[in-house]
Amino acid sequence: MSTRGAVLVALAAAMGNLLQGWDNATIAGAVLYIKKEFHLQSQPTMEGLLLAMSLIGATVITTFSGSVSDAVGRRPMLILSSVLYCLGGFVMFWSPNVYVLLIGRLLDGFGVGLAVTLVPLYISETSPTEIRGQLNTFPQFTGCVGMFLSYCMVFGMSLEDSPSWRLMLGVLSIPSLIYFVLAVFFLPESPRWLVSKGQMKEAKRVLQRLRGREDVSGEMALLVEGLSVGGDASIEEYIIGPDNELNGSQNDIRERDQIKLYGAEEGVSWIAKPVTGQSNLGLVSRRGSIANQSTSLIDPMVTLFGSVHEKTMPQTGSMLGSMRSMLLSNFGSMFNVAEQHKNEQWDEESQKDGDQLSDAGSGNESDDNLRSPLLAQASDKDVIPRASTGSFFGQAGEQVSGMGIGGGWQIAYRKDEKTEKFKRIYLHEEGAPGSRRGSVVSLVGRDITNEGEYVHASALVSQSVLRLEDIKGENPIKEAIDKPVKSSSRGPGWRDLLEPGVKHALIVGIGIQILQQFSGINGVLYYTPQILKSAGVGVLLSNLGLSPDSASILISSVTTLLMLPSIGVAMKLMDIAGRRLLLLTTLPVLLISLILLVLGNVISMGETIHAIISTICVVVYFCCFVMGFGPIPNILCSEIFPTRVRGLCIAICALVFWFGDIIVTYSLPVMLNSIGLAGVFGIYAVVCFIAWWFVFLKVPETKGMPLEVITEFFAVGAKQSAE
Repeated sequence: MSTRGAVLVALAAAMGNLLQGWDNATIAGAVLYIKKEFHLQSQPTMEGLLLAMSLIGATVITTFSGSVSDAVGRRPMLILSSVLYCLGGFVMFWSPNVYVLLIGRLLDGFGVGLAVTLVPLYISETSPTEIRGQLNTFPQFTGCVGMFLSYCMVFGMSLEDSPSWRLMLGVLSIPSLIYFVLAVFFLPESPRWLVSKGQMKEAKRVLQRLRGREDVSGEMALLVEGLSVGGDASIEEYIIGPDNELNGSQNDIRERDQIKLYGAEEGVSWIAKPVTGQSNLGLVSRRGSIANQSTSLIDPMVTLFGSVHEKTMPQTGSMLGSMRSMLLSNFGSMFNVAEQHKNEQWDEESQKDGDQLSDAGSGNESDDNLRSPLLAQASDKDVIPRASTGSFFGQAGEQVSGMGIGGGWQIAYRKDEKTEKFKRIYLHEEGAPGSRRGSVVSLVGRDITNEGEYVHASALVSQSVLRLEDIKGENPIKEAIDKPVKSSSRGPGWRDLLEPGVKHALIVGIGIQILQQFSGINGVLYYTPQILKSAGVGVLLSNLGLSPDSASILISSVTTLLMLPSIGVAMKLMDIAGRRLLLLTTLPVLLISLILLVLGNVISMGETIHAIISTICVVVYFCCFVMGFGPIPNILCSEIFPTRVRGLCIAICALVFWFGDIIVTYSLPVMLNSIGLAGVFGIYAVVCFIAWWFVFLKVPETKGMPLEVITEFFAVGAKQSAE
């Protein structure tokens, strides 16, 4: 499967976070000179307000960004973000006094709020499942690139006799204009948003361009099914075989409990036989009520998600080896995102020769969202041809084209003989044919002994959103997914948040956003030059003839540069080790670095040793943060909510994020004056300790799972927890 289109679109969207990183670093350096001009040294409250004004703007616009993006689309809001960035830069460049500067910071905060809230959402909705985590690490990467470039600029200006903080802040308008051009001319609308608005043909064309292939039937069906909030799903187990082997006389001797499953592509079907007792997922789901009655503190939701990843969870030794190889590998190779997923047992696409991608510009609907050079580059030579249809496996074991929905998941449908309605089924192979599990199951009068012909799969079964019973024909799915689904007259609102699965996801999203902010990252980030200056880092560079201000800014830029390879490692591991393991691994390092910072400020030691310890700890803190606790909260929040309420829920989590950011940023100058660096870092260390336990007990692993499957799992898990 070609992923170049999705990668380029994710990079273009992440430009908004580059501007956020640029702004954060610029104000961190410029505030040293702003305080001198406006005499803020004795006014820590005004200094805190100056830094927090951008966060106030982000908070204000976040209150309605989610619902507005659900109404008008993701793309227009990203365009608006670039405009606000540009206006804010112009006002800050002009500002004659601190009050006009506050207005410029407010406008800039509006742009930051839209970018931070919507870029992860947009990338999640446009990315292939297998590399969604990797692509959603781009915002962290581009944010650090923006910080590094900004620190270099501020350092160069700090060497002048009279550095101009207005120029430092005003330069933001230049990359803002670049972002505007990318958003207007290169970004398509989210296919999930298009499906939610009934624009099926346009959504299909966007998916074809993003995926570099013609057949996107399975994913289109997935997007349509995601319009339901969920809650009625059950977990079943099947032995599944190809339907084309059951032609001829055997059609008359099918066993009573056999089920025919229809694929989203015309002519594709399978035969399935329900079984019990072999699936990891099935075992966990059946034991859910027992687990809830036990004394274990681990959320049953964590165990439920973990049952899917159990067979692919790396051992400690292999994980350490993987991390070493990632550190030593070429950093640029992180963009070869398609290679690492070739061994998926249920790959989405066959690699054999066939027809090329047809012209996506045909049809009656507007093609405005599709005319993108970024997407056009992936629509010709990188296209994956269609595979033959009619059987579960293609030639030489290759899978049928278009049926996969990512991460080894398949979508299928079955007809309920009693109600004449169709059920939607998400299938996940259990890693071995039924014959290897010590169970011989009879299917169509045969014992399953031929390895590879049949697979054992777990299934999430729920009522289909599609009105398949209204369509006549042997296989109505293909026709149904091209028609808009009649949605409820009532749009998504607060009552949807009362769904058990949505409530549980909100607990995870809000909790991890609160803990991320109170781990102190933005406080340390905004005040890095001042923290390093107070730690005496000027001693380390005194021989270079640099002033303490310039020395602290230089070390801040070097620190940011060191963060980039750390993000490269996170990109490689995000969809291999997973979000949960990265958090559980990096949070203890954050804790240790903060404890050492406390000890360095409490224990009396030489000035040089103190400066060295402080610098190393700040560097380690930042590098580990961007590997885990930096990108993962936003990634999780963009994954765990249903399509119908995704914008609203992400806005709620973003509000929590910004309120926490405001509190940390506004209070830090006051806390530094009252309890000092040791006290501040001590508080942050306690929060990191609490965060590790929250992740261990509450945060499930979402790698390699389609968004709609994730939300279905939350619905199932919440239902079981309530029983």
